[in-house]
Order: sequence, then structure tokens, then C-alpha cells
Amino acid sequence: MILEAKLSPSRAADFQRCPLLFRLRVIDQLPTAPSAAAVRGTLVHSVLEHLYDLPIHERTEVTARDMVEPAWDLHLQRQPGDAVVVADGEREQWIANAQNLIGTYFQMEDPQRLQPAGREQFVQHTLPTGLSIRGFIDRLDVSPEGLVRIVDYKTGKSPNPRFENSNLFQMRFYALVLWRRDGTIPKQLKLLYLGDGRSVIDEPTSADLEAVEGRILNLWDQITEAVRSQTFEPAPSRLCDWCDFQPLCPAFGGEPPALPMVQLA
Repeated sequence: MILEAKLSPSRAADFQRCPLLFRLRVIDQLPTAPSAAAVRGTLVHSVLEHLYDLPIHERTEVTARDMVEPAWDLHLQRQPGDAVVVADGEREQWIANAQNLIGTYFQMEDPQRLQPAGREQFVQHTLPTGLSIRGFIDRLDVSPEGLVRIVDYKTGKSPNPRFENSNLFQMRFYALVLWRRDGTIPKQLKLLYLGDGRSVIDEPTSADLEAVEGRILNLWDQITEAVRSQTFEPAPSRLCDWCDFQPLCPAFGGEPPALPMVQLA
């Protein structure tokens, strides 16, 4: 396979967490079983995206809650395999949990006062080194004065501030893409944690984004070296408890498949 020079926040996070995890996801392209929490997150994101298709006066909490079940049925038409994540007899409670997350969103923002410039927007930019940085932004707001805000919905609870760096890296990654592409630094980065109703706001500086750019380029150098040396070592941590690839990990007595032939683009 050809490994193209492109990186998203999620793939960058994979390599930082564990080079073997990156390899199994990106190079071997092994599938992982969807979790109920992850699929619920996809569902909530879909509802919040399409909520803004409605006229302003129809963007109410009741309407949004009523959108959840039809959105799930539509999702199953497109991804029927995800039906297995909700056990028989648990659908009603699972839907209710998603609706409660929507309810929390309405405690945090008033969608009748917002008119996003973009939703689930794909953004990308190629750096002078040839590395393409890219990703999908949940919501992009632009004020009448032209100030840009990047908004990201998290359906879990907010982490301890000591562990906020990974999500902040993701947001600054998006901000870097927009800055390098458009020449303007986003004024605000806003994380909405629907699991507990907490918001985290960051106002990045050029120095912040230059530091992220340096980190991204360093990561890509590490990735290309791992490809050249054909070495993707596991990095055991507490996050291993939630990893689908434990049976293939030497840290847990497993053995990964033979590394496919891979070339750098």
C-alpha cells in the first residue's frame, strides 16, 4: 500500500498514543467493533448538525429530542451493522440517553441565536513540506465582524484538566489548518462536553499554533521513520483496557499480522 502524506487529528492521536495502534488502523486497516457510546456520539452529532437545517423558530429542545429516533433509524439504513451495539430491550433507554445529551446541549447554547457558517465541514491544507493536514469540524461560526469560532461536541464527560491536552491539540490542529489556509487565526475554540454540561474555551495565539505545527511535523517524521524501519512498537498504558487490538499486541502476549508492504507517497 501507499501511505500518503496526510494527517488528521485522530490519526495523529493514534500514533502519539501507540505506534502499533496507528499501524493496525492505518496500514493494516483492521476493522474495530463499534461501541454503543461511539455510535450514540455519531447519532447526537447527526442531530445537532441537522438541527440547523430547520428555520430558527423550530430549533427547540422538543424538536431536537424528537429528531433522535428517526435519525437512528436512518443511520441503520446506511450502517445496518451498527444495530448490534444496542442489545435487545435496551433501545428505548439508549435513545433516551441520546435525548438527554441533546437536552444538555440546550442548557449550554441557544441554537435560535446561532447561524453556523459550516457544519461537519471538511478542511485541509498542504504544508510546505508536502504534508496535508485535514479533518472535519463539527461547527464553524463566523461573526458579522469576521471572527471565527470552531466548535466541537463531545458526548462524554469533561476530563480532568490535566488530561485536556489531547482535545486541545485536536482543536488547535483545526485552527492551524484554517490559519495556514486562510491567513486568519480563529478567535475562539470551544469544546462542549454534553456528558456533564461543561464548556472549555481556548483563544489560540500564533505561537500556540506554530507549536502545534512543529509537533505535527515531528510526528510525521516519526511516522515516516517507523515505515522505513518497519517498526511500530506498542506503548502500553491505561488506555489499553479499551483497545480492540489486545489479542494482536505483544504487550499482551499477542502477535500482530505480518506488516504489509508499504511505501511512502
